[in-house]
Amino acid sequence: MTQQAELSVGPLAYDDTGGDGTPVVLLHGLAQDGTVWRHVVDALGASVRCIVPTLPYGSHRIPLRPGARLSPRTMALLIGEFADTLKLGDDTVFVENDAGRLQQLAVERPERVGRMVVAGCEAFDNYPPGPAGKLLDVASRVPGGLALLAQVLSVRPLRRVPGTGYAVMSHRPVPYDLTDRWVEPLRKDPAARAVLRHYLRATVRSEMMEAADGLRAYDRPALVVWGRQDRMMPPAHGRRLAELLPQGRLVELDECGTLIPLDRPRALAAAIREFVGSTAPGA
Repeated sequence: MTQQAELSVGPLAYDDTGGDGTPVVLLHGLAQDGTVWRHVVDALGASVRCIVPTLPYGSHRIPLRPGARLSPRTMALLIGEFADTLKLGDDTVFVENDAGRLQQLAVERPERVGRMVVAGCEAFDNYPPGPAGKLLDVASRVPGGLALLAQVLSVRPLRRVPGTGYAVMSHRPVPYDLTDRWVEPLRKDPAARAVLRHYLRATVRSEMMEAADGLRAYDRPALVVWGRQDRMMPPAHGRRLAELLPQGRLVELDECGTLIPLDRPRALAAAIREFVGSTAPGA
């Protein structure tokens, strides 16, 4: 069921399956929305309570308040604010794919992140990540660049040119109904493009290195899931994250790129379900 949470920067849309299961917050990456998690939510079923926000990463449809500006750090804190607003407890499991804001939140507010799953994310010095990340970064620094990129991506075949854009993020072609949805706000809404532009320009590579170093003190359950065929997020980074997290575990998946929720949704759901069960209080 789609709802809205009123946050300091404005309203945030989210889907909530409800129920009495463990809350699992599923976080997506740039130029996407919560629909990237649709198959994982289906696979998890009623075993947990899935909460899927659509973060203001350019593909959001509900405008933020005028003048609202977000950087990677403030986006990380916004995720914590979202969980606070929903009054989620410390049993909550946060799962992130593609972006790296959960790592920053876990360092800045470890008490807010009771358990976390890092699933193919930006880490260490990997920014901008891969060809898709570099393309977004360049477009954000050229006047009219994001608008032009959105127009180019409105042509379906161009989204599947090997080694570029969404094509490099997934081992399998990303369904057109999803990319149609993700590109539309960037193509039609200047305010959505402005939010993404400011976010990209405010990114500082050293912040990710600092977050990685800070994770050494995150002594709570953590799971790292990575695709062995990931061309954006080096698989070696997944192994490094699992090693530096005091309670880190690692799951590697074959036939899988960055967009694990699309490439291997059932395997990711199974890993999340096992993690939730094995790290529950009294388990």
